[in-house]
Amino acid sequence: MNTFLNQHVLVLNRLWQAVNICTARRALALVFEGHAQVVLGDDEGAFQTYNFSQWRDFSDKAPHPESISTVSFRIRVPRVILLLMFDRLPKKEVKFTRHNIFERDRNTCQYCGVVFDRKDLNLDHVIPRDRGGPTTWENIVCSCIKCNTQKANRTPQEAGIHLVRKPKRPKWRPFVQVNLGFNQHDSWKHFLDLAYWNVELGEDVAA
Repeated sequence: MNTFLNQHVLVLNRLWQAVNICTARRALALVFEGHAQVVLGDDEGAFQTYNFSQWRDFSDKAPHPESISTVSFRIRVPRVILLLMFDRLPKKEVKFTRHNIFERDRNTCQYCGVVFDRKDLNLDHVIPRDRGGPTTWENIVCSCIKCNTQKANRTPQEAGIHLVRKPKRPKWRPFVQVNLGFNQHDSWKHFLDLAYWNVELGEDVAA
């Protein structure tokens, strides 16, 4: 019983977006308290939701090996639950690292717009450091060697070059860690499509 109660359950917000993973124990408590419903897909790809009493009745009518028994009834362990009130995505800061700057700029020189291997790119302060330019998301961009040499210790305007796009702090892409840190249950696949969750950071800043 304890083994089943510690199984991982995917949590969706009320917009059906994956936002968390919890234990089956926590999932059943949320469903019992009326804060969530169980989500179950059928063979045709459709999904149905169940409140606690409906899920208990379903569990009685369709016995399943992954079930737990109480004094008065037996209930199946859910694999996906839907929060009824929560519609936000979890927020988390993207670390300000060299790797993430390359990811944000998509290995593209932000002055000439050409894609390069990372070994052929530098990180450039748009406003030079000795002019008071900070080392922040909004002032650091990828630059190829040629553009970096042309710009030297000047602003883009002074060097006669222009930014392809204004550098911004990238938005957090939620829930990528689900693919990396947990064994996915088959019922999660619809909600954790790899092509969606593994997009590069900062894709939304592209022109």
